This record gives sequence, structure tokens and C-alpha cells, in this order.
Amino acid sequence: MSSAVRIEIEMPDDLARFRLPDGVQERLNCLLNKQDGGKPLTDSERREAEGLVNLADLLSLLRLRAERLSGHAG
Repeated sequence: MSSAVRIEIEMPDDLARFRLPDGVQERLNCLLNKQDGGKPLTDSERREAEGLVNLADLLSLLRLRAERLSGHAG
């Protein structure tokens, strides 16, 4: 049997602007470009890229939810 849990979190006003910092986004782009260029990533680079993609996805999700809660897209 499954159950639902409701969690309420106070969202900071500037959450809609949350994105990866420029340097972190550049690193992720570098790793993805290396992979797309046919060069295999090392295990360490692969883990780093996966973690950065997960973080970017989480920030995007939080940003979209904040926009939805505020009633407008930003």
C-alpha cells in the first residue's frame, strides 16, 4: 500500500533565477562536448557530468515550480 506525504517548503523569492553558476555550466558543457565528440569520459568525469546534470535538472524543476506557484513564467 502506498501513501502520500505532503511537505511544505517556503520558497525564496529569487528561486526562479537559480541556475548553475557560469563556471559550473561551462564545465558541464566541456564534459558533454567531449563525450559528443566521440572521446570517452573517464569514470571520474562521467560521475561529475552525471552529478552536474542531476543538479541542473533539480534547479530547473525548482525554478519551474516557483514560477508556477507565483502564477507567471520568468
